[in-house]
Amino acid sequence: MEKIWLKEYPKGVPAEIDRNQYASLKAIFEDSCRRYAGLPAYSNLGATLDYANLERLSRRFGAYLQKTAGLKQGDRVAIMMPNLLQYPVALFGILRCGMVAVNVNPLYTARELEHQLQDSGARVIVIVENFAATLQEALPHVDVKTIVTTQIGDLLPFPKRTLVNFVVKRVKKMVPAWRIPGAASFRAALAQGAAQTLDEVIVNHEDIAFLQYTGGTTGVAKGAVLTHGNMVANVLQASAWLGAYLKSGQEVIITALPLYHIFSLTANCLTFMQIGGHNVLITNPRDMPGFVKELGKVKFSAITGVNTLFNGLLHTPGFDKLDFSALKIALGGGMAVQRAVAAKWKEVTGVTLIEAYGLTETAPAASINPLDLKDYNGSIGLPLPSTDFSIRDDVGKELKVGEVGEICIKGPQVMRGYWNRPDETAKVLSADGWLRTGDIGRIDARGYVYIVDRKKDMILVSGFNVYPNEIEDVMMMYPGVREVAAVGVADEHSGEVVKLFVVKKDPTLTVEALKEWAHKELTGYKRPKYIEFRDELPKSNVGKILRRELREAELKKQQH
Repeated sequence: MEKIWLKEYPKGVPAEIDRNQYASLKAIFEDSCRRYAGLPAYSNLGATLDYANLERLSRRFGAYLQKTAGLKQGDRVAIMMPNLLQYPVALFGILRCGMVAVNVNPLYTARELEHQLQDSGARVIVIVENFAATLQEALPHVDVKTIVTTQIGDLLPFPKRTLVNFVVKRVKKMVPAWRIPGAASFRAALAQGAAQTLDEVIVNHEDIAFLQYTGGTTGVAKGAVLTHGNMVANVLQASAWLGAYLKSGQEVIITALPLYHIFSLTANCLTFMQIGGHNVLITNPRDMPGFVKELGKVKFSAITGVNTLFNGLLHTPGFDKLDFSALKIALGGGMAVQRAVAAKWKEVTGVTLIEAYGLTETAPAASINPLDLKDYNGSIGLPLPSTDFSIRDDVGKELKVGEVGEICIKGPQVMRGYWNRPDETAKVLSADGWLRTGDIGRIDARGYVYIVDRKKDMILVSGFNVYPNEIEDVMMMYPGVREVAAVGVADEHSGEVVKLFVVKKDPTLTVEALKEWAHKELTGYKRPKYIEFRDELPKSNVGKILRRELREAELKKQQH
């Protein structure tokens, strides 16, 4: 398709970016640490790391990985933690060694963690001890050689560090009992690294930066291979778009989405690092009153989130009393922004909630609305610089402006493929580099892109992908279940939640028993909120369960 969207680009945004500006994320990081040495880089729980200290600590952690853990360039290191100061220290230590970061959701069950560690071949895991009991359960089945555990307060100054760690463990009892012989503490790892030298490595565009796990188009989580070239491109694409609004070394961004999520990772952690921004890390955004209290302590100029996060803030007492005078950018992604939420956000903050679009497979940003948008427009915006969009039918033929089909994307941010899964890669990535997104949409005459529906049966819970195949596989393992089908149903808090339809094998089977099983085997956002027993499930003439019919029946029910 001709790039009709270029004429709609805001003034000063280039049609193309030059990703040769930087050889790698390592180069961006080291450049920012030199340029912004004395400025705050990350804050959390009342403590701040400036760029000089971030450089020093990440160098120590990198040296520990090289010399004590014995890792080499290209080895995989898993990080399993919420938003804490330890995250950027570990991440940039990994990237500076030319190693591959494997982000792990801290809420994973032992089964989910085991799959990701096995699949990625991670040699080291850095984990907050609140989740060490889960790792302990998974360890016998994986080949992880080095375990580094950290406590919530480990990078806070003394005596606050000791107090926070004591309260978390002894008062709030947030750390289940665990025992992993030979595990090293994060602080000990940094101390060992301080006595060693970080060996310089050459990292370029072709080297892998992340294995970022996603369901893709089917159930089992797969690692999207994101190279330094992919990530550098996406940082530069985002910077080119935001450039006119942001001043180097002066911006403060609220980072409430977890950094292990691709949206927060690229938009907050990496893009704002490139311009010397200050990331304020929110460890537990679900504590909305606590979150609002944190927001009251800082004059912030940017915030990213999913629709449910913005909606939650708007419904929390005190949010409307905050000082929004410095706020320039509110960016929504990960799931559709709802019109009512966008309107309320504008009313309360005076700033338009801008919607962007992307996927794990596009590192993630692919399109974004102009930042000077007066009001929410229901669109996912214009394709980013150096990015092509094409709307195609089921046989891959390009459709005309206004016609509805599958959104396909091509650009320097598109992943190399899925880790060790050429079969799955071939399903979504064409030989000439076009990614099939599985989203159905259209492009209007001005080049704005609109999502109409999702092609696949994926369920989107608070911006996280949930795949019915995985839910069904897990629930079918429970004795007494004959058949199951999982669908997404609308929910005012999280966009969608999982509803499970079950045909019993054992007549005494209860909803409570199934919910208990789901609690053991599935992360919170994947667990069915509703369970309904049926005598039979709708099927096609070849016996395939028709989830679509179940979804449509639920939709009709909600409309009445």
